[in-house]
Amino acid sequence: MSSSSFETLVRQFAKLPGLGPRSARRIALHLLTKGRGALTEFADTLSDTAENMKECEKCGNLDTQSPCKICSSTKRQHNVLCIIANVGDLWAIERTSSFQGVYHVLGGVLSALDGIGPDQLRLKELEERLIHENIDEIILAVSATVDAQSTAHYISDLIHRHHNQITITRLAHGLPVGGELDYLDDGTIMNALKSRSALK
Repeated sequence: MSSSSFETLVRQFAKLPGLGPRSARRIALHLLTKGRGALTEFADTLSDTAENMKECEKCGNLDTQSPCKICSSTKRQHNVLCIIANVGDLWAIERTSSFQGVYHVLGGVLSALDGIGPDQLRLKELEERLIHENIDEIILAVSATVDAQSTAHYISDLIHRHHNQITITRLAHGLPVGGELDYLDDGTIMNALKSRSALK
């Protein structure tokens, strides 16, 4: 591998969340020093994942099938819908095994600074689900950031305008202000789910 190829690999790793240039360089060196087989296996895994992973047409989750395994499961409570900002939040909640409903991934949160408005989120898909599915409760499981809470209130107003019979709750105890769901421990998320309260 030429030095330019190596630097390109380092730059690609450095684009990943949580990795800076030094961490990216260590990962690239680790793969290279393990031999060509390790690098080829890693590349094959990335290629296979890119080819087989799909976005669930119903909820926005990532899976090898669409609808995803959660949406397709007959063991889930399809009348309880948990709305989260991204797939990482979905996986964080699933780690706890404390929620048996289904999900709706927004694809982000409203942010004027980042130019993310309602049209950039999966809100039209949410409205379609509210029309065609028998939803009794919606859990707004978004982080405690200002943008996420603004998004929760926007969605609450949207639901109340068309679906007054649906109970809307939000996560409760243990969520620190400014905290991101994906970085919280399982016990905190479980407690927040169990202690959810009505959104007023």
